[in-house]
Amino acid sequence: MNDIYIIISNLYKDFKEMAYGLTTDENDINNAVQELMLYFLSMNKTTLEDIYNKDGEQGILKYGAVALRRSLTSPRSKFYYKYKKYYTNINSFYTTDVTYGSTKINNIPNEESDNIELKRLEAIDQELEKLHWYDKKIFELYYYEGNTLDSLAKCTKIGRNSLFTTIDKVRDILKKELNE
Repeated sequence: MNDIYIIISNLYKDFKEMAYGLTTDENDINNAVQELMLYFLSMNKTTLEDIYNKDGEQGILKYGAVALRRSLTSPRSKFYYKYKKYYTNINSFYTTDVTYGSTKINNIPNEESDNIELKRLEAIDQELEKLHWYDKKIFELYYYEGNTLDSLAKCTKIGRNSLFTTIDKVRDILKKELNE
């Protein structure tokens, strides 16, 4: 297994080159490729071995290219929630101008609203912990990992309507418990 991880780390530059086809922002590229490396580390080991055994290094490159494209283009990817959503909104919501000496700094986030958002996310996580493991996992796979209902149905072999019902039920519970 370590050999596969070494091969993946050697493909870092290739993944960066692939990302340049999707964006030219150096920070986005570095963050997206780093997220991809974390994704490979947290990936199911047997699945990763199957990909490598079937197609070798090219299989990992192809799989990584798809995951990289999804992370840079999907608004439900981990990359989007971790990096893009925050930095996109910081420029549109905050118009604070602060001057330190002769330097003027624009768009400084309001710590108070950041804390409120963080508290809200923590409250959601706490409510999810109270739910049945199945409901929690389906909700996380859909919202946190950015899967679609069709892809979830395909990989879990659970009916699409059943998945929708579960996700909708969890949403209703969260709204009720968080008074939204």
